[in-house]
Amino acid sequence: MRICGINLTHDGAIALVEDGRLVFCIEQEKRDNNLRYQNIDNLDAIVAALAEHGLNVRDVDQFVIDGWDGEVESQFQVLSGVAPVTLKGAPYVERHPEGLLASLDGSGLMLDGRLFPYKSYPHVSGHVASAYCTSPFAKAEEPAFCLVWDGCIFPRLYYVERRGARFLEYLFPVIGHAYAAAGHHFGPFKQASRAGWDLGVAGKLMAYIAVGSINEDIVAVFQELYEERFAASTELARHYRADINSAESSLTAVHDFFDASALRLKAKAPEDVLASLHFFLERLLVQEMAMALQRHSYLPKPRNLCVAGGCGLNIKWNSALRATGLFDAVWVPPFPNDSGSAIGAACCAMAAHKGFIPLEWSVYSGPALHGGHLPPEWEAAPCSMRELATILASNRPVVFLAGRAELGPRALGGRSILAAATSPEMKDYLNSVKLREYFRPVAPICLEDRAPDIFSPGTPDPYMLFDHQTRPEWRDRIPAVVHLDGSARLQTISRTSQHKVAELLVEYEELTGIPLLCNTSANHHGRGFFPDAAAACQWGRVEHIWSDGLLLTKTPVSELSAVNGHPSR
Repeated sequence: MRICGINLTHDGAIALVEDGRLVFCIEQEKRDNNLRYQNIDNLDAIVAALAEHGLNVRDVDQFVIDGWDGEVESQFQVLSGVAPVTLKGAPYVERHPEGLLASLDGSGLMLDGRLFPYKSYPHVSGHVASAYCTSPFAKAEEPAFCLVWDGCIFPRLYYVERRGARFLEYLFPVIGHAYAAAGHHFGPFKQASRAGWDLGVAGKLMAYIAVGSINEDIVAVFQELYEERFAASTELARHYRADINSAESSLTAVHDFFDASALRLKAKAPEDVLASLHFFLERLLVQEMAMALQRHSYLPKPRNLCVAGGCGLNIKWNSALRATGLFDAVWVPPFPNDSGSAIGAACCAMAAHKGFIPLEWSVYSGPALHGGHLPPEWEAAPCSMRELATILASNRPVVFLAGRAELGPRALGGRSILAAATSPEMKDYLNSVKLREYFRPVAPICLEDRAPDIFSPGTPDPYMLFDHQTRPEWRDRIPAVVHLDGSARLQTISRTSQHKVAELLVEYEELTGIPLLCNTSANHHGRGFFPDAAAACQWGRVEHIWSDGLLLTKTPVSELSAVNGHPSR
């Protein structure tokens, strides 16, 4: 059975699941250098994605659309070719505790001139399904708790087992957008107006808090205002909790919360305010999770946890939950945010038929590299992994493009810029060419068996979703990947992996004795991964590009002029 999952909105994507196996997931931001978070505004994108994999729309047995904003149902205004189409979808949140797989049955999905029926499941259902079905718990047929914390909802706790899933409770009344909203009130991203919304601020703040220090006096102010405005029985708090289905109203309440905080914290350094806010929310999350587990201690063990929703990208919160010892294991998929919603929609349809069974999948299931015309100033020549490792060992970064793109927002060796980590200047250089702030960290990609020697805990982390501390004896050896607080957003990869980046790391280790490289995403600023080598050449901010066996090198202007029969100037 072929199921096509579709996320039309934020982080738009198309996923195809065939007989329990993920065939592909195409995120719109990873096509044609599109903007980050790109939605699908034309249904022709679905036709094109299927055609690229040799399929016709008639080859799909079931289409499934991810739900979106709305208490009862959502609505989408899109095009099919040039024809406007209105589609209905499920709401953001399930309407009753057992209603995760309650679908809205729709019609009018116009693809390639034909109308198709479809189903739609609540948005949070997709998060639960994508997290659990891709987890090791599903493979082992073990139950798991699932935490879903998205931008406009409170953190919600679910319990999932093969036969079904149900909502247990929300943990505390803070919407996920609170983290990013803080950046509009304090620190380097402060803005005078509440208008506009930078979706990238949350990730930047996670890096910036290392500049500051936790101050318990500041934490106490946040605690007091949290009780007064969100959690207590005051009229203000009751109104906020009652109006949670209005994204505009809940976000206004969050901005009001930070306005009140700013009045109380005028004398405090903004970096300390943000570090303290992060700590306040982290401690609140851990405490409330512990109490929730006590309330649901009757549920059978083992105690497993899946994390999903946009807040699942917060590596420090993920690590704090794992470090509590409350859970036997913690799983975060590489696409906990809406980039996994098309996969989640397909998994919901699969679960409706067969229960929450495991999905067979690979993180490298994104778009394949497209052919493109190289600019005339670039030369291409075969290049072995040994030769490429030698270039990296000489402290020259390389754009590394291999196979199909990664799923989710993290570059994991398929669409990466790689560099030696041995120079403290390399982090500044990479941040400069990427047009990023000075305090942003550069992640290490490391051979899995060597990671515990260099990092604590250094446990396998193939998707860069947990926080690790760099061991003191290694900090001066790999300064480019050590953050201001000594941490690293580690990605591990097995030396036996078939992915080309593993082969490169093995060669680099043999040359240098160091089993890791700097790894940051290969993309235009504010856009998705490069779709092909030509796009990386046109960007041109790194002089070496390796693409599936070929090394592309920019010819100096003087040589290019001579080749074209013009004297150099």
